[in-house]
Amino acid sequence: MKTRNNKAWFLVLPVVLSVAFSAVVPLMTVINYSVQDIIGPDQKVFVGLEWFKEVLRDPDLHGAFLRQLIYTLVVLAIEIPLGILIALSLPARGWKASLSLVLIALPLLVPFNVVGTIWQIFGRADIGLGGHLLASLGLNYNYATNPLHAWLTVILMDVWHWTPLVALLCYAGLRAIPEGYYQAAKIDGARAWAVFRFIQLPKLSGVLLIALLLRFMDSFMIYTEPFVLTGGGPGNATTFLSIYLTKLAVGQFDLGPAAAFSLVYFLIIQVVSFVLYTVIQRTTNPAAPRQDTP
Repeated sequence: MKTRNNKAWFLVLPVVLSVAFSAVVPLMTVINYSVQDIIGPDQKVFVGLEWFKEVLRDPDLHGAFLRQLIYTLVVLAIEIPLGILIALSLPARGWKASLSLVLIALPLLVPFNVVGTIWQIFGRADIGLGGHLLASLGLNYNYATNPLHAWLTVILMDVWHWTPLVALLCYAGLRAIPEGYYQAAKIDGARAWAVFRFIQLPKLSGVLLIALLLRFMDSFMIYTEPFVLTGGGPGNATTFLSIYLTKLAVGQFDLGPAAAFSLVYFLIIQVVSFVLYTVIQRTTNPAAPRQDTP
């Protein structure tokens, strides 16, 4: 009779403690703040769901959510197709492939706050190359005062920073496709578009799902880059959900509403990610039709 050695569970204990300390404990603290009114250091009043009702009725939150949603949809619509196109254009092997991958991955190595600083300087007409070039062409470009220019700059910054991630994921997926598929397509006389539509794109479905989920969550939680670049302005033009939450918690020190909103924010990301995952999985992997046996 075999005996089980349960001492192996002690190896998992450090991981459980780390997760509990870094995730569960802060989450419980946020939940505690979301149902109480902090009057003083030792004075707290239980308010139930009052902060949730107040936050959900806030028109500033509705505006921030709409801006966040539009921003996320725009960057996804640009970065996913562009990443696929870049991956298809890269060399398959050799030193050129290695060099191309290293150069493409460089923006991913830049810290978030440095990315915002780079584009803040790049877009200025007095000292920035991009702003000076646009000014020399007669364009009155100013991301600090024009909301449209601020939006375009933030979107271009995100595309420059994160499209390489999509390109690298798609490149790895393309390299994993067996060579036999391409040989069969060549024998059948398939053109490049047919190869992409019927071979490459279906084989990239899993990779694209990962890329889409990662970019959705990252773009929906973006904070550092637009905060450094525009500070949420001009006005509230680039005040996304994360910037709104920071202003609520740090700027106004409304810990109760900020905690309630952070939980709503977390729930929105989880629900939308689950819906995206479910829809894409059902689209790319439809259930096989039943075959009745005679």
